[in-house]
Amino acid sequence: MTSVVNDDLKNGSESELTEDQKRLLKYYSASQWTLIWWRFRRHRTAMIAASLLIVMALFGIFAEFVAPYGPTSRNTKYLDGAPQIPQFCDQNGCSMRPFIHGVSTKRDPVTLRAISVPDTNKRVYIEMCLEGEKTELLGFIPIKTHLFGLQDPKAKLHIWGTDDLGRDMFSRTIYATRTSLSIGVMGVFISFVLALIIGGTAGYFGGRTDMVIQRVTEVIRVVPIIPLYMGLAAAMPKEWSTTQIYFAMTLILGLFGWPTLARRIRSQLLSIRNEDYVVAARLAGAKPSRIIGQHMLPSFTSFIIVDLVISFPYMILSETALSFVGLGLRPPTVSWGVLLQQAQSIRVIEQTPWLFIPAVFVVVAVLAFTVIGDGLRDAADPYAEAK
Repeated sequence: MTSVVNDDLKNGSESELTEDQKRLLKYYSASQWTLIWWRFRRHRTAMIAASLLIVMALFGIFAEFVAPYGPTSRNTKYLDGAPQIPQFCDQNGCSMRPFIHGVSTKRDPVTLRAISVPDTNKRVYIEMCLEGEKTELLGFIPIKTHLFGLQDPKAKLHIWGTDDLGRDMFSRTIYATRTSLSIGVMGVFISFVLALIIGGTAGYFGGRTDMVIQRVTEVIRVVPIIPLYMGLAAAMPKEWSTTQIYFAMTLILGLFGWPTLARRIRSQLLSIRNEDYVVAARLAGAKPSRIIGQHMLPSFTSFIIVDLVISFPYMILSETALSFVGLGLRPPTVSWGVLLQQAQSIRVIEQTPWLFIPAVFVVVAVLAFTVIGDGLRDAADPYAEAK
C-alpha cells in the first residue's frame, strides 16, 4: 500500500490523489500516538467516560470557584437539611430565573427535633457568578466570586442538602473530589516511578539481581494491608496537620502499589532484552539507564499507559475504604471516604439519604477509569483496524 501511495506522489501532486489514497497516506505517515488516538476516539463509551473525568477534575481543581461555600462553613439554621432543588414554577406561577423557596424552622411534634420546612410564599432567586465567601483559589489566589449562589446574601443554597452540622454537601463533595483524585494521581505516580526503576532493573539485568528483586516484591505483595494501615494510622502523631497526613497517605499508597506494574515491566523487558536493537545499543556503549529508557520501554509504552489508567481505580478505592474505616484521612480534611464515614448509621439511611451522594462520585470515577482502560487497551492493540 505504501509503495502505491509513494508512486502516486511521485507522478503527481497530493491534490490529485483519490480519497482512498489520501487516507492511506495519512494512515502510514501517522505516529504511534496518533494511531492510538484515532482508535480511542472511536470508542464512544470511553470518550464519554473521559469527558466525565475531565469535568470532575476541573470541578476539583477549581473547587473554590465551583463550590458556593467552604468545606467547613456551617448553616446552623439548616441542620440535616434536605436538598433544595432549583425550580422555575410553583403554586404562585412560573419564572424565567431558577429559584428556591425560603426556609423556616419548626419543631417536630413527635420527636421534638428541629426540622426545616419550606416557605412556599417566599422565593429566593439563584444567580450565576456572584460574590460570596472570600477564599483562595488553589490556595494562593484570593477570590470571592463563585459559580452560583442566591440573590439574597442572608440566605444560603444547599442543592444537595446539609449534614448534621449544617455543612453544605455539594461544597464538601466538590472539595472531596479534588482530594481523592489528587491522592489517586500522586499515588499512581509514585508507584509508577518505583515500578519503572525496580521492574526495569530486574528485567534488564536478570540473574541474581532479578531473583533478589522478585523475592522483595513477593514479600511486599503478601503483607496484609489492613493490619499494616492500622499500625501506620496508630503511629501517625496526633499533632500532625491535615496536610502532613495527606502527604503521608499518598506516600503510603504509592509505596505499596508498585509490585504489580513492576512485574509486568520486568516480564516485557525480559522478552526483548536480547533483541538486535538492544544488543546494538549495548555494543555501542550505551548505559543501562539509556538502553532501558530510550530503547526498551518505548516499545511497549502504550501497554504501560493502559496499566496506569487501570491502577487509578484501585488507588481511589484504597483511599476511600481506608478513610471510611477511620484509617486514612481525618477531618477536617474532606475526601470521599471521609464523607462516607458520616453515613454509616441506620439513622442516615432513614432520615438523611443525601449523605450518600459521595458514593455516586466514587462509583462514577471507578467505572470511568475502568472504561477508559478498556478503550486504551483496544486502541493500543497494534492489530486493530484504524480509520
